[in-house]
Amino acid sequence: MAVHAKMHIKKGDTVFINAGKEKGKTGKVLKIDPEKKTVVVEKVNFIKRHSRPTAKAPQGGIIEKEGPLNITNVSVFCSKCNVAVRIRKKLLDDGKRVRACVKCGEILDR
Repeated sequence: MAVHAKMHIKKGDTVFINAGKEKGKTGKVLKIDPEKKTVVVEKVNFIKRHSRPTAKAPQGGIIEKEGPLNITNVSVFCSKCNVAVRIRKKLLDDGKRVRACVKCGEILDR
């Protein structure tokens, strides 16, 4: 059984791409793969896939979809600071642990 790395990013987070051909873009995380340490970000890193005609898609052809990015190439984006930030774990009064922005203290978990 493989040990999964702790992920500092969750599905639904807004992230900033800080490396690669998509550098400087922001988007929402659609999918995370902890085993491969990759994330799929909405409307970023499009790849083309050739597909055969099937019952679901009778036309077939070339399909464009989002490709995975390495987790090290993305940072959490704070909407209050309007910049990519590091995160810190914060303990609330009710005993719940949440992720917070290092710069402004804004709580990132819903």
